Amino acid sequence: MSQQSGDVPVDQDSPVTRRTFIQQAGTATAAGLAAAPYVWAGGNEQSETLRVGLIGCGSRGSGAAVNAMQADPNSKLVAMADVFEDKLKASADRIKKTIGKQYAVKPDQQFIGFDAYEKLLQTDVDVVLLTTPPHFRPLHLKQAIAAGKHVFAEKPVAVDAPGVRSVMETCRVARQKKLSIMSGLMLRYSKAMQETMKRIHEGQLGKIVTLQTNYNINGLWSHPRKPEWSDMEWQMRNWYYFTWLSGGQLVEQHVHGLDLMSWAMQNEYPVKCFGLGGRQSRVDPLYGHIFDHHAICYEYSGGERCFAYCRQQDGTDIDTSQLIYGSKGTADLNRNTLSGAKTWRYSRARGSARGGVQDLPYVQEHAALFESIRTGNPICNGEYAAKSSLMAIMGRMASYTGKNVTWEEAWNSQEDLTPAEYAFGPLKVPPVAQPGKTQFI
Repeated sequence: MSQQSGDVPVDQDSPVTRRTFIQQAGTATAAGLAAAPYVWAGGNEQSETLRVGLIGCGSRGSGAAVNAMQADPNSKLVAMADVFEDKLKASADRIKKTIGKQYAVKPDQQFIGFDAYEKLLQTDVDVVLLTTPPHFRPLHLKQAIAAGKHVFAEKPVAVDAPGVRSVMETCRVARQKKLSIMSGLMLRYSKAMQETMKRIHEGQLGKIVTLQTNYNINGLWSHPRKPEWSDMEWQMRNWYYFTWLSGGQLVEQHVHGLDLMSWAMQNEYPVKCFGLGGRQSRVDPLYGHIFDHHAICYEYSGGERCFAYCRQQDGTDIDTSQLIYGSKGTADLNRNTLSGAKTWRYSRARGSARGGVQDLPYVQEHAALFESIRTGNPICNGEYAAKSSLMAIMGRMASYTGKNVTWEEAWNSQEDLTPAEYAFGPLKVPPVAQPGKTQFI
């Protein structure tokens, strides 16, 4: 477990943030939040307080905790866990200032260390927010469901195929236990995106022919190594730049765009892909060993192709766009428009709220999670979150090796990025991948 995860893991003053990406992709209305009181599976009314625990106290974890409290005023943050004490304390200060009385974390409910998540899961929290670097997601999700907790699991849910297979099995257990798993792929909870996808699925574009998703941005944060940091601590504090922790840009960030493509294809996933990529701009060892750009071509069973591009290089043009091309028209998912034989633009219903936090899909996802708990109708987003994560992992495999990779090969891959142990000590940095030399495992 470590300090944070997020869609754009950058410092708060970065020109491209999770918030700007969401605003570009459309926002949701506050539908459902003003509905009649929810009811628990056990019959308690909405006035019953849901107790929330946060595992992973970086900027994304802090944001998720605030979003959860905004989504349901009858919830309280009661426990926090992180490997690093300084991360937890800073997060607690930020959250407390924002949510006021909904912050109810006592000192003995603040847990530090690699086993901090286990200690938090032993408390009486109802819901846990999993917002550590993605590597830890399969393990933490498995243990949370085993402990009988409902879960918000930030995307992606894995960085390798064994992790994906673990998440799929955990989803099966969650369904048996009637526990909710809410994915951090929050654009599926955007009202604007839902309305756009509805029209695509109804055939207003005709047959989908080509899909394109771009996530081209500038460089990100980094933390120069301090003399007292071990290899493990240095890598965890710079988690984004190590494949075992983040999965790389294609997995950690571009999974949003890939999930939108999968949603447009009605949760059909590609049968194979090939990819290009490299490390041209971000070559200093400070930036670990991941690539700074990828270009992936995914092919579906019906011949449709998805072109996915992502880049992190300073001085380059920013483009976070998602386009669906059909035989009768084109959909621009960021602008929530359809053009061609039929034209359409999303507009909020008259009288709906504008601009408030409850318009935002990263609040709506928590509202849906809490409603599922209160009504006794569990949500499980885990399957599509796992498959969209595998789609990204599959692309990384193709880019790193220079080989064509099929869905079956990606699913059955034995590449396990887990380190030998979780301890603050030596940890070798893998070499930068070399297409044509790096082997598919």
